[in-house]
Amino acid sequence: MASILYSFRRCPYAIRARYTLLSLSITVELREVVLKNKPKALLDLGGRTTVPQLLVGNERYSESLDIIFWALSFSTNQALVSKLWPSNPNTRVKIMTWLSFNDHCFKPWLDRYKYADRYTEQSERYYREKGERFLRRLDARLANSPYLMGEHITIADIGIFPFVRQFAGVNREWFEQSRYAHLRAWLNAFVESESFQIVMKKFPAWEESQQVTYFPESS
Repeated sequence: MASILYSFRRCPYAIRARYTLLSLSITVELREVVLKNKPKALLDLGGRTTVPQLLVGNERYSESLDIIFWALSFSTNQALVSKLWPSNPNTRVKIMTWLSFNDHCFKPWLDRYKYADRYTEQSERYYREKGERFLRRLDARLANSPYLMGEHITIADIGIFPFVRQFAGVNREWFEQSRYAHLRAWLNAFVESESFQIVMKKFPAWEESQQVTYFPESS
């Protein structure tokens, strides 16, 4: 029986979870969720009902990073795992630092920038400039290598690019004309990839009566 992934297509947390599962060729049963009408099966789990959520037998993973690390531990492709999550302790600390800054410092400003009409204490430009502090760090790092940790994609890249994509989408014209050329090239490499097209395929909202949908789909 396949593990079950509750997901929402556009959620950046869910995107990074699905991208990791796809990269590691791990198949799950996909249950696409409409956030305003969450299925009873998800609500009945109790506790947090945010997405993504992964059910593996009696185990439940309610955070996207937990799903990513489960996938790394489950995968039999150790060559790829060692690139996505290098064994060097210093590299791992750097990866987690990038991810922590993204999730705890950048994401709040991203939300305010995207929904500036709800956060009327400051202007949209104010929130954008706060978020740009992270963009500058990313762009400076990517000026020296194609990925955040060097020559290979790691979970730092996978874990961050969906949020930068969302930030860029608030005002696409501004982002395309911004000074972050290295960041744009890095982001475009992800969003123009075949993997991203697979990750972002649209699925109907899951219902208990429907046929099982697998992700990634078998070719």
